[in-house]
Amino acid sequence: MSSDEEASEEVSQYYKLFCYLVKIADRLHVVTWNVATAEPPEDVTALLQLDVQPPTDLYVIGLQEVNAAPVRFLSDMLAEDSWSHVFMDTLAPRGFVKVTSIRMQGLLLLLFAKQIHLPYIQKIQATYTRTGIFGYWGNKGGVSVRFSFYGHMVCFLNCHLAAHMNYALQRVDELEYILEAQDFDLTDTPHIRDHKVVFCFGDLNFRISDHGLHFIRSSINSGRLNLLWSKDQLTTMKAKEPFLQEFEEGQLNFKPTYKFDRNSENYDTSGKKRKPAWTDRILWRIKPKSPPPEEEEQEEQEETASTSADQGPDEYPLLVTQDKYTSLMSYGVSDHKPVVASFSLELRKCFDTPLVYISPVGVWSADEGACLTYTVQEDFMSSTWDWIGLYKVGFKSSSDYDTFVWVREDELPEISEVIQLYLDRDEIPLLGGDYVLGYYSTNLQSIIGLSATFQVSSKRAVMEGLVPENINGLNK
Repeated sequence: MSSDEEASEEVSQYYKLFCYLVKIADRLHVVTWNVATAEPPEDVTALLQLDVQPPTDLYVIGLQEVNAAPVRFLSDMLAEDSWSHVFMDTLAPRGFVKVTSIRMQGLLLLLFAKQIHLPYIQKIQATYTRTGIFGYWGNKGGVSVRFSFYGHMVCFLNCHLAAHMNYALQRVDELEYILEAQDFDLTDTPHIRDHKVVFCFGDLNFRISDHGLHFIRSSINSGRLNLLWSKDQLTTMKAKEPFLQEFEEGQLNFKPTYKFDRNSENYDTSGKKRKPAWTDRILWRIKPKSPPPEEEEQEEQEETASTSADQGPDEYPLLVTQDKYTSLMSYGVSDHKPVVASFSLELRKCFDTPLVYISPVGVWSADEGACLTYTVQEDFMSSTWDWIGLYKVGFKSSSDYDTFVWVREDELPEISEVIQLYLDRDEIPLLGGDYVLGYYSTNLQSIIGLSATFQVSSKRAVMEGLVPENINGLNK
């Protein structure tokens, strides 16, 4: 081996060792809810399980049947919809930032992360697949978000499948079609099932077959839910479909979540008297290990000396444990009850250094200009369209900045080069407060560097009476 090859091999081995040794355990909270075109409730605290310990790191919220009337849908395209607003307003004060979202008619998928995780969520992509009304109208189908989390590719898929009792096979076909049809532009994870872990959830619309209405309701009322499991269509279909067998699900120890009279805990009392069913589900799938190659294939691989992130001791470094799987009966705005699941993700971090280091220089004041520095610490697809935003603590999304400055426009910086940027006095928020700086990458579609929290002061705001004067820690 040449000296360059030896150095490359040493770096590769170090990378694998580093991934292998450094472990973190993160908490994921998944919500799925068919909201039946309703407006959101005022309080979603119970839905998000905000006070659980240990605290949550990632929130993934999948909604179906968000109001998609033409006028409403167009207005939501221009601004955040009411459901996104209520989640952002609830989570932002607790340090969560909306990383991304995707909307297809009534399907909405939202991803929130604790602020400290933002620089380690990269390669974000979102896409959708229509299956309803000959595939043209987005009333049924799936929307997905995929990204790299500390170097591991994960994917979240929110689905709304065909309705009615007799369409179980069509639901299976639609789900398989969505899994196969959606693609991404990374060569190592071009399809959903190429990701290390996939979470699939939504109104999957599977029903309880054979049993009559009276038997189903009496089993629910007596707490004998186990009598219904064997006739749950998703359970029976898993026995027949190999691709479904790759997905895991917690036990259905909660009441069927469909169909209820609105604003009540009573199952359908209308003339149709629809049978209760577990239509709303949360599944997950760990990527199966590839079978060992044949002897000839193994020799070819050794000759080409190819490497991948899925080889070596770090081949499958992600452990998923479901801690909770239940429904919340207290929410009644829809004829469906929301279903929530909490997971522990144990993974080996492949890096813990942000791609860009950012820092304010000196004291920042609204009374004069300010300076910041940034340094690219590792090579990435940087662009002169990248920018650094000034975010007030408690910001809701990457676009929720008070001001921003473009990165150096003439040429891209070298690794470890310290770049200084300046902001004029008029660009500094007059009221001041606690802020962070965030480097946004247009190619990676994410914030890849965050500064520590710092304070922006403002004598002008005090002089103009916009904020009280602070003397010895007391407001005057």
